[in-house]
Order: sequence, then C-alpha cells, then structure tokens
Amino acid sequence: MNSIIIGIAGGTGSGKTTIAKNIVKEYGAGEVLRLELDSYYRDQSNLSQNERAAINYDHPSSLEIELLVNQIEDLCQGKAVEIPIYNFATHNRAGETRRVEPHKVIIIEGILALSYSELTEKMDVKLYVDTPPDIRFIRRLKRDINERGRSVESVIAQYHKTVRPMHAQFVEPNKYLADLIIPEGGMNRVAVDLIRTKINSVLGERN
Repeated sequence: MNSIIIGIAGGTGSGKTTIAKNIVKEYGAGEVLRLELDSYYRDQSNLSQNERAAINYDHPSSLEIELLVNQIEDLCQGKAVEIPIYNFATHNRAGETRRVEPHKVIIIEGILALSYSELTEKMDVKLYVDTPPDIRFIRRLKRDINERGRSVESVIAQYHKTVRPMHAQFVEPNKYLADLIIPEGGMNRVAVDLIRTKINSVLGERN
C-alpha cells in the first residue's frame, strides 16, 4: 500500500490534534491513521522518576525517530506495526503497544513533526498550525492538569525551562518548510477543505 503521508507541526496547544481529528472525520478512521509523535519518546526505564521528569522532552533528541521512520516504511509496504504507548504520568513508555494496520492516509502529528529531514522527505503534505503563544499556553496548562496529572507549578516551570526556548529554536523555524500554514488552530474549516482537496488529488493520481 502506497500511503499518503501528512505531517502536522506547530507549537504546543496550537490545535494540531483538532486538525488531525477533523481530517479523520472527513474520511473515517478506517481510511486515516493518526500517529502522534509523543508515542515515540525514548524508553527511559533505566532512569528514576525524578531523572525522567528532568529530561527535555521538547528537544528533537527526545524522540526515537528511527523507529517511527521504520514503522512508516512498513505501513507503506502493507505491514502492520506495534506503536509504543507513552505514559505522561510516569514519563515513560508503557509495557504494552498498540497494533495498527496500513491505511491509505497516515497523519504524523507533533510539535517536531517537521524537524527531521528523514521524516519530512516521506511527507506528501506538510502543515504548520500557527496560534498565538498566550492561547497555546492556556490550552497546554488546562490539558496537562486535567489529562496528564501535572500541577500548575510544574507546567509553568517546564514551559519556561524547555517548552518556550525549544519552540523558538526547533518548532517555529519549521513553519517555512510547510506547504500550508494554518492560522488559529483546528477550527479553521477552510484549511480542512484545502487539505481534503489535496488528499483527493494525490489519491486520484495514485489510483
């Protein structure tokens, strides 16, 4: 299966997930596979909880990108793969994995989705979701507290120490690699329509 690969990057809380989910809705879960870069944080079982918490998870080196690239190649060749499951509460991979089958469309979503040349060269469409920093921070604060068991203090400390500087160094510059920059996050209906048109065009060419 020669899948269409779509990369969606953007700062934390920018609306990447909403865009990805809207694309899945357009075609159905059976047609579109959403891969989150967060699933590919490196296994840190050899470190203590405190040591794992101190890692800079916004730096490109925090991700096992080699595994992701290999699994994308397998999916494009019609092979099923086992996706890692990451536990944000323990800052480590869970013991189990998630088996996924090949799909016509594969979405790679994450703040660093456009940060690796070995990944971007496989993408048919590259998207960057551009949302103001204050809105992104508020969204991240709510998400990390409600969904990831973090305290307000820890979220703020991490934002100042790594999230903000890494965004400036590794995330923001990649917007210029994108085929389409989507303003104001995932509620941009025009952007979803444009993405659907592009997907249909590529599907038509390959069929």
